[in-house]
Amino acid sequence: MITTIDLNSDLGEGFGRWDLGDDEVLLGIVTSANVACGFHAGDPTIMRRTCATAVAHGVAIGAQVSYRDLAGFGRRFIDVPPEALADEILYQIGALDAFARLAGSRVRYVKPHGALYNAIVHHEAQAAAVVEAVRAYDPALPVLGLPGSAWLRLAEKAGLATIAEFFADRAYTSQGTLVPRDRPGAVLRDPDVVASRVLSLARGEPVAAADGTPLRLRAGSICVHGDSPDPVPMAHRIRETLTAAGVTLAPFTRGAGGERP
Repeated sequence: MITTIDLNSDLGEGFGRWDLGDDEVLLGIVTSANVACGFHAGDPTIMRRTCATAVAHGVAIGAQVSYRDLAGFGRRFIDVPPEALADEILYQIGALDAFARLAGSRVRYVKPHGALYNAIVHHEAQAAAVVEAVRAYDPALPVLGLPGSAWLRLAEKAGLATIAEFFADRAYTSQGTLVPRDRPGAVLRDPDVVASRVLSLARGEPVAAADGTPLRLRAGSICVHGDSPDPVPMAHRIRETLTAAGVTLAPFTRGAGGERP
């Protein structure tokens, strides 16, 4: 049985006059915030506000880096040359870190978003580019990713701390990868079903893949998407279920980051 785990969410994903999700409420529930850095969503004002609110709630700030794809919300693969991709990742981390520091904190970890997240499960060159960017910016930054991915393997090889992630509201294939969003049932909408899956994970029990295959998954952080249908009740249900089972929710960066439990 897991005794302590992190609960993260993708936040700050509005742009200009458009808001996406209820960041204010979610920041009172989650323990880590993957904040959009302006390439798939977010803008300077939203980034600054999200960082300030995260700090007020004791939530760890993570840089959610992505392809430069505002129109596609970062969910389209882009064949970026590795050198350019590394520079774009550095740019995003640095931009968010400026606002995090103004709020009295700093970027505590890095998590890729969308198509980049999925690409670097297998795309060795792009995975290596993202690893190099994080290592160049701050080799003490942990990284979040899919268990078994090239991204986490190369990050660990480079000396970065790696945190395996479980997606509470996404279906998995029998290979342990995420079911593509354009397929039926890829996004889970029932808070009870989602909470039950998370509890199974915490207990060390298998979680069913989309085809029913039992998967043994391990994770140090659980993700509930801020742009999922009704993310607030879903995040509430996850937190309540884990707390009732005796699991403490806390940032995985708490020891080094100084966030309160």
